[in-house]
Amino acid sequence: MRRYELMLVIRPDVADDKSQALVDRTTRGIVAAGGQIVKVAPWGRRRLAYPIDRHREGSYHIILFEAPSDAIVELEHTLLITEEVLRHLVTRVDRPARSARPDGSELDELDAGDLPTGLDEEDGADLPEFIDESESEAAPAAID
Repeated sequence: MRRYELMLVIRPDVADDKSQALVDRTTRGIVAAGGQIVKVAPWGRRRLAYPIDRHREGSYHIILFEAPSDAIVELEHTLLITEEVLRHLVTRVDRPARSARPDGSELDELDAGDLPTGLDEEDGADLPEFIDESESEAAPAAID
């Protein structure tokens, strides 16, 4: 399963309880399709960058979840036909919010062994030396 982020922009004239019911219905749909919810964050009412259906504000909600890719098609179809949703956007999150170690504990600091190895001083001897043109001793070309 991949991790996704869903941003919902709900019409401002929808009551708060109906807005919360819409978010709950969306999360239940994700779980029913075989996914799991990681985090739900209501951002509240914010001003839109441009009017959408004569609305200048919208109620924003972010849902972070993991789901199979075929569940996304069904989720987007449901959101497209829902009248209360002004806009929605589902994006795939490439990196997890927090890394976890194989033993289940969260990774707070990176160990030196976890980092990719860079060039050692001995390995750098094989590479050509780059000289900045401003440090060059060659005379600049004459300009007529």
